[in-house]
Amino acid sequence: MPRPEPTSRVSPPGPPAFWRLLPYARPYGWQFAVSFALAPVQVLATIGIPLLLGAAVDGPMSRGDLPGLLWFALALLGLGAAEAFCSFLRRWVMVRATSHLEADIRVDLFDRLQRLPLGFHKAWESGQLLSRSMSDLGVIRRFLSFGLVVLLMSSVQIVVVVGIMLATLWHVGLAVLVLVVPVVVAAYQLMSRFGVVSRRLQDLTGDVASSAEESLHGVRVIRSFGRARYAGRSFDRRAMALRDAGVARMDLAAVAWTLMEVFPSVLLLVVLIGVSFGVAGGALSLGAAVTFVTLLLSLSWPIASLGFLLSFAREAATAADRIVEVFDAPLTIVSGQEKLAEARGRLELRGVSFTFPDADEPTLDELNLVIEPGETVALVGGTGSGKSTLVSLIPRLVDVTAGQVLVDGVDVRDLDLAQLRSLVGTAFEDPILFSMSARENLTLGRPDASEEDIADAIRVAHAGFVHDLPWGLETRLGEQGLSLSGGQRQRLALARAILVSPRILVLDDTLSALDIHTEAEVEEALRSTLVGVTGLVVAHRASTVLLADRVAMLVGGRIAHVGTHADLLRDVPEYRELLSADYSIALGGDES
Repeated sequence: MPRPEPTSRVSPPGPPAFWRLLPYARPYGWQFAVSFALAPVQVLATIGIPLLLGAAVDGPMSRGDLPGLLWFALALLGLGAAEAFCSFLRRWVMVRATSHLEADIRVDLFDRLQRLPLGFHKAWESGQLLSRSMSDLGVIRRFLSFGLVVLLMSSVQIVVVVGIMLATLWHVGLAVLVLVVPVVVAAYQLMSRFGVVSRRLQDLTGDVASSAEESLHGVRVIRSFGRARYAGRSFDRRAMALRDAGVARMDLAAVAWTLMEVFPSVLLLVVLIGVSFGVAGGALSLGAAVTFVTLLLSLSWPIASLGFLLSFAREAATAADRIVEVFDAPLTIVSGQEKLAEARGRLELRGVSFTFPDADEPTLDELNLVIEPGETVALVGGTGSGKSTLVSLIPRLVDVTAGQVLVDGVDVRDLDLAQLRSLVGTAFEDPILFSMSARENLTLGRPDASEEDIADAIRVAHAGFVHDLPWGLETRLGEQGLSLSGGQRQRLALARAILVSPRILVLDDTLSALDIHTEAEVEEALRSTLVGVTGLVVAHRASTVLLADRVAMLVGGRIAHVGTHADLLRDVPEYRELLSADYSIALGGDES
Protein backbone atom coordinates (compact mmCIF):
# COMPACT_ATOMS: atom_id res chain seq x y z
CA MET A 1 0.00 0.00 0.00
CA PRO A 2 1.37 3.44 -0.79
CA ARG A 3 2.42 5.56 2.16
CA PRO A 4 0.31 8.70 2.63
CA GLU A 5 2.01 11.95 1.68
CA PRO A 6 3.21 13.73 4.84
CA THR A 7 1.82 17.09 3.74
CA SER A 8 -1.68 15.78 3.14
CA ARG A 9 -2.02 13.60 6.22
CA VAL A 10 -4.07 14.95 9.13
CA SER A 11 -5.89 13.18 11.92
CA PRO A 12 -9.01 11.51 10.53
CA PRO A 13 -12.48 12.35 11.81
CA GLY A 14 -14.01 10.10 14.43
CA PRO A 15 -12.33 8.55 17.48
CA PRO A 16 -8.67 9.65 17.61
CA ALA A 17 -6.12 6.92 17.04
CA PHE A 18 -4.68 7.75 20.46
CA TRP A 19 -7.71 6.29 22.23
CA ARG A 20 -7.43 3.09 20.20
CA LEU A 21 -4.12 2.39 21.91
CA LEU A 22 -5.53 2.82 25.41
CA PRO A 23 -6.59 -0.86 25.76
CA TYR A 24 -2.88 -1.51 26.22
CA ALA A 25 -3.22 0.35 29.53
CA ARG A 26 -5.69 -2.16 31.00
CA PRO A 27 -3.07 -4.50 32.56
CA TYR A 28 -1.64 -1.46 34.35
CA GLY A 29 -4.99 0.03 35.32
CA TRP A 30 -4.21 0.26 39.02
CA GLN A 31 -1.04 2.28 38.37
CA PHE A 32 -2.97 4.71 36.19
CA ALA A 33 -5.77 4.84 38.82
CA VAL A 34 -3.28 5.64 41.59
CA SER A 35 -1.62 8.32 39.48
CA PHE A 36 -4.92 9.99 38.53
CA ALA A 37 -6.17 9.74 42.14
CA LEU A 38 -3.03 11.45 43.45
CA ALA A 39 -3.32 14.26 40.88
CA PRO A 40 -6.29 16.08 42.52
CA VAL A 41 -4.75 15.54 45.96
CA GLN A 42 -1.62 17.29 44.74
CA VAL A 43 -3.72 20.11 43.24
CA LEU A 44 -5.63 20.55 46.51
CA ALA A 45 -2.35 20.71 48.44
CA THR A 46 -1.07 23.33 46.00
CA ILE A 47 -4.24 25.43 46.35
CA GLY A 48 -4.36 24.88 50.13
CA ILE A 49 -1.05 26.68 50.67
CA PRO A 50 -2.36 30.15 49.54
CA LEU A 51 -5.59 29.63 51.50
CA LEU A 52 -3.63 28.74 54.64
CA LEU A 53 -1.26 31.65 54.10
CA GLY A 54 -4.16 34.12 53.89
CA ALA A 55 -5.70 32.67 57.05
CA ALA A 56 -2.35 33.09 58.83
CA VAL A 57 -2.15 36.75 57.81
CA ASP A 58 -5.66 37.53 59.10
CA GLY A 59 -5.21 35.33 62.18
CA PRO A 60 -2.08 34.91 64.36
CA MET A 61 0.10 37.26 62.25
CA SER A 62 -2.33 40.21 62.71
CA ARG A 63 -2.56 39.47 66.47
CA GLY A 64 1.14 38.86 66.99
CA ASP A 65 0.36 35.30 68.15
CA LEU A 66 3.73 33.54 67.69
CA PRO A 67 2.61 30.07 68.97
CA GLY A 68 -0.41 30.19 66.64
CA LEU A 69 1.83 31.29 63.77
CA LEU A 70 4.09 28.29 64.46
CA TRP A 71 1.16 25.92 64.01
CA PHE A 72 0.32 27.57 60.71
CA ALA A 73 3.98 27.21 59.64
CA LEU A 74 3.88 23.49 60.49
CA ALA A 75 0.63 23.12 58.55
CA LEU A 76 2.19 24.87 55.53
CA LEU A 77 5.21 22.58 55.81
CA GLY A 78 2.89 19.56 55.94
CA LEU A 79 1.01 20.69 52.81
CA GLY A 80 4.31 21.24 50.98
CA ALA A 81 5.51 17.78 52.01
CA ALA A 82 2.20 16.22 50.93
CA GLU A 83 2.44 17.95 47.55
CA ALA A 84 6.04 16.73 47.06
CA PHE A 85 5.16 13.16 48.15
CA CYS A 86 2.16 13.01 45.79
CA SER A 87 4.32 14.28 42.93
CA PHE A 88 7.03 11.68 43.60
CA LEU A 89 4.64 8.74 44.03
CA ARG A 90 2.58 9.72 40.99
CA ARG A 91 5.68 9.88 38.77
CA TRP A 92 7.18 6.70 40.23
CA VAL A 93 4.02 4.68 39.56
CA MET A 94 3.28 6.20 36.14
CA VAL A 95 6.78 5.81 34.72
CA ARG A 96 6.70 2.07 35.38
CA ALA A 97 3.24 1.64 33.89
CA THR A 98 3.96 3.63 30.73
CA SER A 99 7.34 1.92 30.18
CA HIS A 100 5.60 -1.47 30.21
CA LEU A 101 2.82 -0.12 27.99
CA GLU A 102 5.38 1.16 25.46
CA ALA A 103 7.12 -2.22 25.42
CA ASP A 104 3.81 -4.05 24.90
CA ILE A 105 2.83 -1.87 21.93
CA ARG A 106 6.33 -2.20 20.43
CA VAL A 107 6.21 -6.01 20.67
CA ASP A 108 2.75 -6.13 19.05
CA LEU A 109 3.86 -3.65 16.38
CA PHE A 110 6.86 -5.83 15.56
CA ASP A 111 4.63 -8.91 15.45
CA ARG A 112 2.28 -7.09 13.09
CA LEU A 113 5.16 -6.11 10.82
CA GLN A 114 6.27 -9.75 10.72
CA ARG A 115 2.81 -10.88 9.59
CA LEU A 116 2.10 -8.15 7.06
CA PRO A 117 2.51 -9.21 3.41
CA LEU A 118 5.64 -8.53 1.39
CA GLY A 119 3.73 -5.97 -0.65
CA PHE A 120 3.38 -3.80 2.46
CA HIS A 121 7.13 -3.87 3.13
CA LYS A 122 7.92 -3.09 -0.51
CA ALA A 123 5.68 -0.02 -0.35
CA TRP A 124 7.06 1.34 2.94
CA GLU A 125 10.59 2.53 3.61
CA SER A 126 12.24 0.80 6.55
CA GLY A 127 13.12 4.14 8.13
CA GLN A 128 9.43 5.04 8.32
CA LEU A 129 8.68 1.81 10.16
CA LEU A 130 11.69 2.24 12.46
CA SER A 131 10.64 5.78 13.40
CA ARG A 132 7.17 4.49 14.31
CA SER A 133 8.62 1.67 16.40
CA MET A 134 11.05 3.90 18.27
CA SER A 135 10.51 7.68 18.29
CA ASP A 136 6.70 7.69 17.95
CA LEU A 137 6.25 5.20 20.77
CA GLY A 138 8.65 7.25 22.87
CA VAL A 139 6.49 10.35 22.33
CA ILE A 140 3.37 8.46 23.45
CA ARG A 141 5.12 7.08 26.53
CA ARG A 142 6.38 10.51 27.61
CA PHE A 143 2.96 12.08 27.11
CA LEU A 144 1.19 9.37 29.13
CA SER A 145 3.76 9.40 31.93
CA PHE A 146 3.96 13.18 32.22
CA GLY A 147 1.92 15.29 29.82
CA LEU A 148 -1.53 13.76 30.25
CA VAL A 149 -1.62 13.93 34.06
CA VAL A 150 -0.06 17.40 34.20
CA LEU A 151 -2.56 18.64 31.59
CA LEU A 152 -5.37 17.29 33.77
CA MET A 153 -3.87 18.85 36.91
CA SER A 154 -3.35 22.21 35.23
CA SER A 155 -6.93 22.26 33.93
CA VAL A 156 -8.37 21.33 37.35
CA GLN A 157 -6.22 23.92 39.10
CA ILE A 158 -7.27 26.69 36.70
CA VAL A 159 -10.97 25.82 37.12
CA VAL A 160 -10.79 25.58 40.94
CA VAL A 161 -8.77 28.78 41.38
CA VAL A 162 -11.04 30.77 39.07
CA GLY A 163 -14.03 29.37 41.02
CA ILE A 164 -12.50 30.54 44.34
CA MET A 165 -11.87 33.97 42.84
CA LEU A 166 -15.47 34.20 41.65
CA ALA A 167 -16.72 33.25 45.11
CA THR A 168 -14.36 35.67 46.91
CA LEU A 169 -14.47 38.75 44.67
CA TRP A 170 -16.81 37.96 41.83
CA HIS A 171 -16.06 40.92 39.54
CA VAL A 172 -12.29 40.19 39.62
CA GLY A 173 -12.92 36.48 39.11
CA LEU A 174 -15.21 37.27 36.21
CA ALA A 175 -12.51 39.44 34.63
CA VAL A 176 -10.03 36.59 34.97
CA LEU A 177 -12.52 34.17 33.41
CA VAL A 178 -13.18 36.54 30.50
CA LEU A 179 -9.44 36.76 29.84
CA VAL A 180 -8.79 32.99 30.19
CA VAL A 181 -11.41 31.72 27.73
CA PRO A 182 -10.16 33.42 24.52
CA VAL A 183 -6.56 32.54 25.30
CA VAL A 184 -7.44 28.86 25.67
CA VAL A 185 -9.46 28.96 22.43
CA ALA A 186 -6.53 30.59 20.60
CA ALA A 187 -4.18 27.91 21.95
CA TYR A 188 -6.44 25.13 20.65
CA GLN A 189 -6.59 26.74 17.21
CA LEU A 190 -2.80 26.95 17.10
CA MET A 191 -2.59 23.30 18.06
CA SER A 192 -4.78 22.22 15.12
CA ARG A 193 -2.16 23.75 12.81
CA PHE A 194 0.55 22.23 14.98
CA GLY A 195 -0.84 18.73 14.30
CA VAL A 196 -0.36 19.02 10.52
CA VAL A 197 3.18 20.36 10.90
CA SER A 198 4.00 17.72 13.51
CA ARG A 199 2.82 14.96 11.18
CA ARG A 200 5.06 16.27 8.43
CA LEU A 201 8.01 16.45 10.83
CA GLN A 202 7.55 12.88 12.02
CA ASP A 203 7.22 11.55 8.46
CA LEU A 204 10.34 13.44 7.40
CA THR A 205 12.16 11.93 10.38
CA GLY A 206 11.39 8.52 8.88
CA ASP A 207 12.62 9.70 5.46
CA VAL A 208 15.93 10.83 6.93
CA ALA A 209 16.29 7.52 8.79
CA SER A 210 15.61 5.62 5.55
CA SER A 211 18.15 7.71 3.64
CA ALA A 212 20.82 7.17 6.29
CA GLU A 213 20.12 3.43 6.44
CA GLU A 214 20.28 3.00 2.66
CA SER A 215 23.51 4.99 2.41
CA LEU A 216 25.20 3.04 5.18
CA HIS A 217 24.16 -0.32 3.75
CA GLY A 218 25.20 0.74 0.26
CA VAL A 219 28.42 2.49 1.25
CA ARG A 220 30.55 0.14 -0.89
CA VAL A 221 28.47 0.86 -3.99
CA ILE A 222 28.49 4.61 -3.34
CA ARG A 223 32.26 4.67 -2.93
CA SER A 224 32.94 2.39 -5.87
CA PHE A 225 31.05 4.74 -8.19
CA GLY A 226 32.52 7.85 -6.59
CA ARG A 227 29.05 9.09 -5.63
CA ALA A 228 29.75 10.15 -2.05
CA ARG A 229 28.99 13.79 -2.84
CA TYR A 230 25.76 12.85 -4.62
CA ALA A 231 24.68 10.74 -1.63
CA GLY A 232 25.62 13.62 0.64
CA ARG A 233 23.55 16.10 -1.36
CA SER A 234 20.57 13.71 -1.37
CA PHE A 235 20.81 13.25 2.38
CA ASP A 236 21.30 17.01 2.81
CA ARG A 237 18.03 17.74 0.99
CA ARG A 238 16.10 15.43 3.29
CA ALA A 239 17.88 16.73 6.38
CA MET A 240 17.13 20.34 5.39
CA ALA A 241 13.46 19.47 4.80
CA LEU A 242 13.42 17.95 8.28
CA ARG A 243 15.08 21.07 9.67
CA ASP A 244 12.52 23.36 7.98
CA ALA A 245 9.63 21.29 9.33
CA GLY A 246 11.17 21.39 12.80
CA VAL A 247 11.57 25.16 12.61
CA ALA A 248 7.97 25.56 11.40
CA ARG A 249 6.73 23.46 14.30
CA MET A 250 8.79 25.42 16.80
CA ASP A 251 7.49 28.70 15.33
CA LEU A 252 3.94 27.62 16.09
CA ALA A 253 4.93 26.30 19.50
CA ALA A 254 6.80 29.53 20.28
CA VAL A 255 3.70 31.61 19.51
CA ALA A 256 1.58 29.42 21.79
CA TRP A 257 4.17 29.34 24.57
CA THR A 258 4.78 33.09 24.38
CA LEU A 259 1.04 33.72 24.62
CA MET A 260 0.86 31.54 27.69
CA GLU A 261 3.95 33.12 29.27
CA VAL A 262 2.70 36.69 28.82
CA PHE A 263 -0.86 35.94 29.90
CA PRO A 264 -0.13 35.40 33.65
CA SER A 265 1.49 38.86 33.80
CA VAL A 266 -1.64 40.43 32.31
CA LEU A 267 -3.79 38.50 34.78
CA LEU A 268 -1.61 39.62 37.67
CA LEU A 269 -2.07 43.26 36.69
CA VAL A 270 -5.86 42.85 36.49
CA VAL A 271 -6.01 41.05 39.85
CA LEU A 272 -3.73 43.55 41.63
CA ILE A 273 -5.96 46.43 40.49
CA GLY A 274 -9.12 44.56 41.54
CA VAL A 275 -7.64 43.50 44.90
CA SER A 276 -6.40 47.02 45.61
CA PHE A 277 -9.91 48.41 45.14
CA GLY A 278 -11.33 45.54 47.22
CA VAL A 279 -8.98 46.19 50.16
CA ALA A 280 -9.47 49.96 49.94
CA GLY A 281 -13.25 49.55 49.88
CA GLY A 282 -13.28 47.06 52.74
CA ALA A 283 -14.58 44.19 50.59
CA LEU A 284 -11.37 42.21 51.18
CA SER A 285 -9.20 41.72 54.22
CA LEU A 286 -5.42 41.83 53.92
CA GLY A 287 -5.25 38.05 54.32
CA ALA A 288 -7.87 37.54 51.60
CA ALA A 289 -5.85 39.83 49.35
CA VAL A 290 -2.71 37.78 50.01
CA THR A 291 -4.70 34.60 49.25
CA PHE A 292 -6.04 36.13 46.05
CA VAL A 293 -2.63 37.20 44.74
CA THR A 294 -0.89 33.97 45.83
CA LEU A 295 -3.58 31.88 44.13
CA LEU A 296 -3.03 33.82 40.95
CA LEU A 297 0.73 33.31 41.19
CA SER A 298 0.10 29.59 41.63
CA LEU A 299 -1.59 29.67 38.22
CA SER A 300 1.55 30.95 36.49
CA TRP A 301 2.95 27.47 35.79
CA PRO A 302 -0.37 25.79 34.83
CA ILE A 303 -1.20 28.59 32.37
CA ALA A 304 2.35 28.94 31.01
CA SER A 305 2.65 25.16 30.54
CA LEU A 306 -0.71 24.90 28.79
CA GLY A 307 0.78 25.76 25.38
CA PHE A 308 3.54 23.18 25.79
CA LEU A 309 1.14 20.53 27.07
CA LEU A 310 -1.35 21.09 24.24
CA SER A 311 1.43 20.87 21.63
CA PHE A 312 2.73 17.74 23.38
CA ALA A 313 -0.77 16.23 23.28
CA ARG A 314 -1.05 17.00 19.58
CA GLU A 315 2.33 15.43 18.89
CA ALA A 316 1.33 12.29 20.80
CA ALA A 317 -1.95 12.10 18.83
CA THR A 318 0.00 12.36 15.57
CA ALA A 319 2.38 9.62 16.73
CA ALA A 320 -0.61 7.42 17.56
CA ASP A 321 -2.03 8.04 14.05
CA ARG A 322 1.21 6.81 12.51
CA ILE A 323 1.31 3.67 14.66
CA VAL A 324 -2.34 2.82 14.06
CA GLU A 325 -1.68 3.05 10.30
CA VAL A 326 0.50 -0.05 10.65
CA PHE A 327 -2.04 -1.88 12.81
CA ASP A 328 -4.76 -1.02 10.26
CA ALA A 329 -2.79 -2.39 7.30
CA PRO A 330 -4.70 -5.48 6.12
CA LEU A 331 -3.33 -8.95 6.79
CA THR A 332 -3.82 -10.60 3.41
CA ILE A 333 -2.00 -13.80 4.38
CA VAL A 334 -3.64 -15.58 7.30
CA SER A 335 -3.09 -19.11 8.51
CA GLY A 336 -5.41 -21.89 7.43
CA GLN A 337 -6.73 -24.49 9.86
CA GLU A 338 -5.90 -27.73 8.08
CA LYS A 339 -2.86 -29.82 9.02
CA LEU A 340 -1.30 -32.70 7.12
CA ALA A 341 -1.09 -35.85 9.21
CA GLU A 342 1.75 -37.19 7.07
CA ALA A 343 3.43 -34.93 4.55
CA ARG A 344 4.70 -36.56 1.36
CA GLY A 345 5.77 -33.40 -0.43
CA ARG A 346 3.75 -33.59 -3.65
CA LEU A 347 3.65 -30.09 -5.15
CA GLU A 348 1.11 -29.00 -7.74
CA LEU A 349 0.51 -25.71 -9.50
CA ARG A 350 -3.02 -25.62 -10.86
CA GLY A 351 -3.91 -22.65 -13.05
CA VAL A 352 -1.64 -20.40 -11.01
CA SER A 353 -1.66 -16.70 -11.88
CA PHE A 354 -0.20 -13.73 -10.08
CA THR A 355 -0.58 -10.03 -10.80
CA PHE A 356 1.13 -7.32 -8.80
CA PRO A 357 -1.12 -4.55 -7.46
CA ASP A 358 -1.61 -1.75 -9.99
CA ALA A 359 0.03 -3.85 -12.73
CA ASP A 360 -1.73 -4.15 -16.08
CA GLU A 361 -0.36 -7.56 -17.04
CA PRO A 362 0.02 -10.70 -14.91
CA THR A 363 3.54 -11.73 -13.92
CA LEU A 364 2.48 -15.39 -13.91
CA ASP A 365 -0.34 -16.62 -16.11
CA GLU A 366 -2.12 -19.99 -15.91
CA LEU A 367 0.79 -22.13 -14.71
CA ASN A 368 0.23 -25.88 -14.45
CA LEU A 369 2.92 -28.17 -13.09
CA VAL A 370 3.09 -31.28 -10.91
CA ILE A 371 6.22 -32.27 -8.97
CA GLU A 372 5.95 -35.71 -7.45
CA PRO A 373 7.44 -36.55 -4.03
CA GLY A 374 11.18 -37.01 -4.33
CA GLU A 375 11.35 -35.40 -7.78
CA THR A 376 13.47 -32.35 -8.55
CA VAL A 377 12.43 -29.81 -11.16
CA ALA A 378 14.69 -27.02 -12.41
CA LEU A 379 12.97 -23.74 -13.20
CA VAL A 380 14.68 -21.72 -15.92
CA GLY A 381 13.77 -18.55 -17.75
CA GLY A 382 15.04 -15.16 -18.75
CA THR A 383 15.22 -12.13 -16.48
CA GLY A 384 11.74 -10.98 -15.49
CA SER A 385 10.06 -14.24 -16.46
CA GLY A 386 8.60 -14.65 -12.93
CA LYS A 387 10.86 -17.30 -11.40
CA SER A 388 11.37 -15.59 -8.04
CA THR A 389 7.67 -14.70 -7.85
CA LEU A 390 6.76 -18.34 -8.42
CA VAL A 391 8.99 -19.69 -5.66
CA SER A 392 7.55 -17.06 -3.27
CA LEU A 393 4.08 -18.55 -3.78
CA ILE A 394 4.99 -21.94 -2.35
CA PRO A 395 5.73 -20.89 1.28
CA ARG A 396 3.01 -18.20 0.94
CA LEU A 397 5.27 -15.19 1.09
CA VAL A 398 2.70 -13.94 -1.39
CA ASP A 399 -0.61 -15.50 -2.42
CA VAL A 400 -1.82 -16.36 -5.88
CA THR A 401 -4.33 -14.01 -7.46
CA ALA A 402 -5.89 -16.95 -9.33
CA GLY A 403 -5.52 -20.70 -9.31
CA GLN A 404 -4.10 -22.92 -6.58
CA VAL A 405 -0.79 -24.06 -5.14
CA LEU A 406 -1.33 -27.49 -3.58
CA VAL A 407 0.84 -29.52 -1.23
CA ASP A 408 -0.28 -33.16 -1.05
CA GLY A 409 -3.57 -32.12 -2.64
CA VAL A 410 -4.35 -29.36 -0.11
CA ASP A 411 -4.41 -25.69 -1.09
CA VAL A 412 -1.59 -23.95 0.79
CA ARG A 413 -4.08 -21.23 1.80
CA ASP A 414 -5.99 -23.85 3.80
CA LEU A 415 -2.89 -25.24 5.52
CA ASP A 416 -1.65 -24.19 8.92
CA LEU A 417 0.95 -21.54 8.08
CA ALA A 418 3.50 -22.73 10.65
CA GLN A 419 3.31 -26.29 9.33
CA LEU A 420 3.56 -25.15 5.72
CA ARG A 421 6.71 -23.18 6.37
CA SER A 422 8.24 -26.07 8.29
CA LEU A 423 7.54 -28.32 5.29
CA VAL A 424 9.05 -25.88 2.79
CA GLY A 425 12.71 -24.92 3.12
CA THR A 426 13.74 -21.89 1.07
CA ALA A 427 17.11 -20.36 0.20
CA PHE A 428 17.10 -17.17 -1.85
CA GLU A 429 19.55 -15.73 -4.34
CA ASP A 430 20.10 -12.75 -2.04
CA PRO A 431 20.91 -14.45 1.28
CA ILE A 432 19.77 -12.52 4.35
CA LEU A 433 21.82 -13.07 7.49
CA PHE A 434 21.28 -11.41 10.82
CA SER A 435 23.54 -9.69 13.33
CA MET A 436 23.75 -12.76 15.52
CA SER A 437 26.06 -15.76 15.83
CA ALA A 438 26.67 -18.13 12.93
CA ARG A 439 24.93 -20.86 14.95
CA GLU A 440 21.83 -18.70 15.51
CA ASN A 441 21.70 -17.88 11.79
CA LEU A 442 21.96 -21.56 10.93
CA THR A 443 19.30 -22.74 13.38
CA LEU A 444 16.85 -19.91 12.64
CA GLY A 445 14.27 -22.33 11.21
CA ARG A 446 15.09 -25.17 13.60
CA PRO A 447 16.32 -23.95 16.99
CA ASP A 448 16.36 -27.47 18.49
CA ALA A 449 18.69 -28.94 15.83
CA SER A 450 21.31 -31.35 17.17
CA GLU A 451 25.04 -30.86 16.66
CA GLU A 452 25.03 -33.79 14.25
CA ASP A 453 22.29 -32.25 12.11
CA ILE A 454 24.11 -28.91 12.09
CA ALA A 455 27.30 -30.62 11.00
CA ASP A 456 25.48 -32.47 8.18
CA ALA A 457 23.91 -29.23 6.88
CA ILE A 458 27.29 -27.49 6.95
CA ARG A 459 28.87 -30.40 5.09
CA VAL A 460 26.22 -30.48 2.34
CA ALA A 461 26.41 -26.71 1.82
CA HIS A 462 30.23 -26.76 1.99
CA ALA A 463 29.99 -24.10 4.70
CA GLY A 464 32.89 -25.45 6.74
CA PHE A 465 34.41 -21.98 6.75
CA VAL A 466 32.29 -21.26 9.85
CA HIS A 467 34.67 -23.40 11.90
CA ASP A 468 37.55 -21.14 10.85
CA LEU A 469 35.85 -17.99 12.17
CA PRO A 470 37.45 -16.52 15.33
CA TRP A 471 34.96 -18.20 17.68
CA GLY A 472 33.67 -20.85 15.31
CA LEU A 473 29.89 -21.19 15.24
CA GLU A 474 29.61 -18.74 18.14
CA THR A 475 31.17 -15.92 16.09
CA ARG A 476 28.79 -13.01 15.80
CA LEU A 477 28.28 -12.03 12.18
CA GLY A 478 28.06 -8.39 11.19
CA GLU A 479 24.85 -6.72 10.12
CA GLN A 480 23.41 -8.57 7.08
CA GLY A 481 26.43 -10.90 7.29
CA LEU A 482 28.61 -8.38 5.46
CA SER A 483 31.68 -9.69 7.28
CA LEU A 484 31.38 -12.74 4.97
CA SER A 485 31.84 -12.97 1.23
CA GLY A 486 28.86 -13.36 -1.10
CA GLY A 487 29.59 -17.05 -1.63
CA GLN A 488 29.96 -17.67 2.10
CA ARG A 489 26.62 -15.98 2.77
CA GLN A 490 24.94 -18.13 0.12
CA ARG A 491 26.40 -21.34 1.54
CA LEU A 492 25.34 -20.43 5.07
CA ALA A 493 21.81 -19.62 3.85
CA LEU A 494 21.73 -22.93 1.96
CA ALA A 495 22.82 -24.81 5.08
CA ARG A 496 20.03 -23.04 7.00
CA ALA A 497 17.42 -24.24 4.48
CA ILE A 498 18.79 -27.80 4.50
CA LEU A 499 18.84 -27.94 8.31
CA VAL A 500 15.05 -27.52 8.43
CA SER A 501 14.81 -31.04 6.90
CA PRO A 502 11.97 -29.92 4.62
CA ARG A 503 9.74 -32.13 2.52
CA ILE A 504 9.98 -29.47 -0.22
CA LEU A 505 13.26 -27.67 -0.85
CA VAL A 506 13.13 -24.45 -2.88
CA LEU A 507 16.43 -23.01 -4.09
CA ASP A 508 16.12 -19.60 -5.77
CA ASP A 509 19.40 -19.47 -7.71
CA THR A 510 21.18 -20.14 -4.44
CA LEU A 511 24.52 -21.04 -6.05
CA SER A 512 24.93 -17.94 -8.20
CA ALA A 513 27.70 -16.37 -6.06
CA LEU A 514 29.83 -19.55 -5.90
CA ASP A 515 32.92 -20.12 -8.00
CA ILE A 516 32.74 -23.02 -10.44
CA HIS A 517 34.74 -25.42 -8.25
CA THR A 518 32.78 -24.73 -5.05
CA GLU A 519 29.54 -24.92 -7.04
CA ALA A 520 30.49 -28.36 -8.33
CA GLU A 521 31.22 -29.56 -4.79
CA VAL A 522 27.96 -28.17 -3.42
CA GLU A 523 25.96 -29.65 -6.30
CA GLU A 524 27.50 -33.06 -5.72
CA ALA A 525 26.49 -32.90 -2.04
CA LEU A 526 23.01 -31.65 -2.96
CA ARG A 527 22.39 -34.70 -5.13
CA SER A 528 22.27 -36.90 -2.06
CA THR A 529 20.24 -34.33 -0.09
CA LEU A 530 17.58 -34.05 -2.80
CA VAL A 531 16.96 -37.79 -2.76
CA GLY A 532 13.55 -38.27 -1.16
CA VAL A 533 12.92 -34.51 -1.09
CA THR A 534 10.73 -32.62 -3.53
CA GLY A 535 12.97 -30.00 -5.07
CA LEU A 536 12.31 -26.83 -7.06
CA VAL A 537 15.58 -25.26 -8.18
CA VAL A 538 15.77 -21.91 -9.97
CA ALA A 539 18.79 -22.24 -12.24
CA HIS A 540 20.75 -20.11 -14.66
CA ARG A 541 23.68 -22.47 -15.20
CA ALA A 542 23.55 -25.72 -17.08
CA SER A 543 25.52 -27.42 -14.29
CA THR A 544 22.74 -26.58 -11.82
CA VAL A 545 20.07 -27.82 -14.23
CA LEU A 546 21.73 -31.24 -14.15
CA LEU A 547 20.59 -31.63 -10.53
CA ALA A 548 17.00 -31.91 -11.74
CA ASP A 549 14.95 -34.80 -13.09
CA ARG A 550 12.96 -32.41 -15.27
CA VAL A 551 13.16 -28.82 -16.42
CA ALA A 552 10.32 -26.27 -16.63
CA MET A 553 10.98 -23.24 -18.81
CA LEU A 554 9.18 -19.96 -18.09
CA VAL A 555 8.58 -17.60 -20.99
CA GLY A 556 6.57 -14.41 -20.47
CA GLY A 557 5.00 -15.67 -17.23
CA ARG A 558 3.91 -19.02 -18.73
CA ILE A 559 5.43 -22.48 -18.55
CA ALA A 560 6.29 -22.89 -22.22
CA HIS A 561 8.17 -26.19 -22.06
CA VAL A 562 8.57 -29.08 -19.62
CA GLY A 563 10.87 -32.03 -20.14
CA THR A 564 14.26 -33.49 -19.40
CA HIS A 565 17.37 -31.43 -19.90
CA ALA A 566 18.36 -33.56 -22.91
CA ASP A 567 14.91 -33.24 -24.50
CA LEU A 568 14.84 -29.45 -24.19
CA LEU A 569 18.37 -29.13 -25.50
CA ARG A 570 17.39 -31.15 -28.53
CA ASP A 571 13.97 -29.70 -29.25
CA VAL A 572 13.83 -26.12 -27.90
CA PRO A 573 16.11 -23.49 -29.50
CA GLU A 574 15.21 -20.89 -26.83
CA TYR A 575 16.44 -23.28 -24.14
CA ARG A 576 19.73 -23.83 -25.94
CA GLU A 577 20.14 -20.07 -26.28
CA LEU A 578 19.35 -19.52 -22.59
CA LEU A 579 22.08 -21.95 -21.55
CA SER A 580 24.48 -21.10 -24.37
CA ALA A 581 27.20 -19.97 -22.01
CA ASP A 582 27.38 -23.45 -20.45
CA TYR A 583 26.14 -25.40 -23.44
CA SER A 584 29.29 -27.43 -24.06
CA ILE A 585 29.63 -28.31 -20.37
CA ALA A 586 25.99 -29.31 -20.15
CA LEU A 587 26.11 -31.42 -23.28
CA GLY A 588 29.28 -33.13 -22.14
CA GLY A 589 27.75 -33.85 -18.77
CA ASP A 590 24.64 -35.21 -20.43
CA GLU A 591 26.52 -37.45 -22.78
CA SER A 592 28.54 -38.92 -19.96
